[in-house]
This record gives sequence, C-alpha cells and structure tokens, in this order.
Amino acid sequence: MEKYSVLMSLYIKEKPEYLELAIQSMIDQTLKPDEIVIVKDGEITEELQEVLERFTASYPKLFHIVGYEKNRGLGLALNYGLKHCKNELVARMDTDDIAKRNRCEKQVEVFEKYPYLSIVGSAVDEFCGTPDNVTGRRVVPSNPKKIYEFAKRRSAFNHPSVMYRKSKVLEYKGYSDLRRNQDVDLFGRMLYGGCKAANFEESLLWFRSDDNLCKRRKSWENTKSYIQTIKKFWKMGYSGFSDYVMVAGAQTLMFVMPISIQNWLYKTFLRK
Repeated sequence: MEKYSVLMSLYIKEKPEYLELAIQSMIDQTLKPDEIVIVKDGEITEELQEVLERFTASYPKLFHIVGYEKNRGLGLALNYGLKHCKNELVARMDTDDIAKRNRCEKQVEVFEKYPYLSIVGSAVDEFCGTPDNVTGRRVVPSNPKKIYEFAKRRSAFNHPSVMYRKSKVLEYKGYSDLRRNQDVDLFGRMLYGGCKAANFEESLLWFRSDDNLCKRRKSWENTKSYIQTIKKFWKMGYSGFSDYVMVAGAQTLMFVMPISIQNWLYKTFLRK
C-alpha cells in the first residue's frame, strides 16, 4: 500500500501524557506510517521534550522533529511541517487525540480506490478523560456532493481525522494565518476550487473534549474568525449571502449565551 506521513503540531501547553498517547496511537496503526513529522510551535517544556526524546530514541528512523523558537499558531506550524513531509499522503493528527488502530489503513485504501480524492476524513468519538468515556459523536457528510454543500456554512471535516494529498494542499497555498478555523478556510478553498473529498461515517478517532475545548469555542477570537471565513467564502462566490448572514447570527448568538446552554446545543443538535 502507498506510504504516508503523519503531521502533528506541538505547543508548550500540551500535556505530556496526552502527547504520549497520541503518538503511540499512530505508531500502533495497522498500516504503519513511513514517517512522523512533529513541529515544535515555539518553545516546549522539558517534560514534552522528554516524551519526544523517548520516542525518537526508540524509533530513530521514524521521527522528524522540526520547529522554531516563537509560537506562530497551528496553521503556520502545519504549513512548516508539510514542507518536511516526504510522502504525498499526509495524515493530520492532534497531540491530544487518539487514533483508532485501523484509521490510516482505511484512509489509504480509499485513496487507492478513488485516486481523484484530495481529502478523506471521518466521524469522531468525543471523549472526556479516557476513550471509554465517550460523550458524543460528530458525524460529518460522507459523499463529495454533500460535503461541498455542507462546507458553505459549517466545518465539513473533523480536522485531526483527515488525511490529504500534500500536492493539493500546497496547490491551494496551504493554511492561512488565522489563529482559529484554519482548516475550515483551507478545505473550503480546496472544495470550491474543484477538489473532491469523502468522510467515513464511522469514527476513526477519539477526540478529546474538555473544558479547554468549551472555552475555545466560546472565545470571541474563534467566533470572529469563523464569521470572517464564511464571509470570505461569500465574497469569492462559494457561500451565498444567506449562508453568511445565518452563520454570523448563529455564531454571535452562541458566543453571548452561557457555556452550559452552548454545550447543551452542541450535544443535542450538532452531535450524535
């Protein structure tokens, strides 16, 4: 089967135990990665560095650790790391999530069966604490047509579950310098430009959901960047004006309401 790279971005606030679980889940894939590229997005703690050193000592030919001194944000870190990935297929992975063992094998199989695809993602199981404590599932559209329509208003992919073609991401200039929703922006541009995508209806990843996630969703920075992204889609002709107005209203409403109600809405209407 075709070889693939794993791309991760690491920053100082990550917990060492989360990082270890995330990396181990990629090492344990039924179809092993050809390389794991980890970008140190700014300085990291000694504990995080120790985790990296343990893995690189055990798998010296597998890991490619790169980075820089000052934090630049996820999008720019992934652009930096993507340039160091040697394979066409690149599996995104976050440093606090856990991939299911057959994730990458299933995704590579789909790319080989449907070579016209540029992006392949999946549903994710959201968990709190440990993977056996699943609190919800985010299911996204599975076929190219539904994905194209869905992405006009909402994120059509679970970013850490995605595998994509490096050449296609670079063709569309990679991630923007937004501090939030960089993936929504990138994948929207790719879809509007003609790239085809698919998602597994089944979950291929455990997605960590905690208080920090709720706070990020609640932040004005997140709200503003999402509205700006959909406005950009409208300006370039992808989304309609009604899409932009609906997103702006819904995002603003979600921002002003209490976190408890926001979480209830996410679990009741936006999750399965």
